[in-house]
Amino acid sequence: MKTYTAANAKLQYEAGQEISAMAEMTDSGDHKTFSLTAAPWSGKSGYEPKVYPDGLATGGVISPGVGNDNVSVAAATVYLAGVLTTVNADATVAVTRPSSGVKINSITITSAGAIAEVTGTDGSSFTATRNAAGGPPLIPDGSIELGQIKLDSTTPAEIESSEIFQVVGTSQERYDYPVWSEDPFNGTITFASALPAIHESSPTAYKGVYAEVYEPVFTDLEPATDFVPPETSHSVSSTQVYGGTVGASSSTLNQGSFTCFLKDGVTDAIVGLKDEILYFKHYPDRTKAPYLLVQGKLGISRTFPAGDNIQASCTISATQVGVEFAS
Repeated sequence: MKTYTAANAKLQYEAGQEISAMAEMTDSGDHKTFSLTAAPWSGKSGYEPKVYPDGLATGGVISPGVGNDNVSVAAATVYLAGVLTTVNADATVAVTRPSSGVKINSITITSAGAIAEVTGTDGSSFTATRNAAGGPPLIPDGSIELGQIKLDSTTPAEIESSEIFQVVGTSQERYDYPVWSEDPFNGTITFASALPAIHESSPTAYKGVYAEVYEPVFTDLEPATDFVPPETSHSVSSTQVYGGTVGASSSTLNQGSFTCFLKDGVTDAIVGLKDEILYFKHYPDRTKAPYLLVQGKLGISRTFPAGDNIQASCTISATQVGVEFAS
């Protein structure tokens, strides 16, 4: 039976980063997972991904205005198309009352960074259904909803605090809600819940999600040997109970490691990257496509023997296991 060695392997490390400018991410279709074609994403200090869904960042509190049928909106900062935008306060934002019955209006920030009212449709009773009679309106694409004003009187009057609603996820869009997790290996983020369909476009109707990332630039690390990827090990423990044994399993993510040989152990490029979070690519055969991609904090322990090569025993402290790629 033929066996194989790693004598022709190749190890590469993240020696640099190349920016992928702020761009809108692509919805996978479930309105939870969004992706960029740029991948993987660097995690090196100063080059971490910047993910900015459209939404309110700070401020933007709505309160009753002075006089009839207006509200005061405090200054705010919002993310619009990936750009942090400052919005000036406005103490006299006009609110439209229903001609009959009830009406829900939305106070928004437009794509140009201006405060604007979007009026709902009069109805006989309030409903949470968007674009329905008595329900909140759909928001223009690229705009952000700050809050809703619910009115049940046709008579001009001062707006009451009880008529103003700014509930995150229901009547207010924040950039950091829903929360999300990032998969830098595959260039995706996944929200904790699907984005609400509150915007005008069909079939998208969802707020924009934007990201700026850096892709790693890889360089061969030579000479190097004895690469061990960070992988999960499993163990079993047991407890003796009356009439038998109860078992439990646990998992541990182990450190990766490799050894590399240095010129002087001081000016070597890899030494200058110690304690950084980096990617490493390992090709079991440098003439073939398959490789293993891992990411973790680089630790270096150098040895300066009198009669042997200067070398470094390196560790890769990862937060997740590596990913195998066939090509």
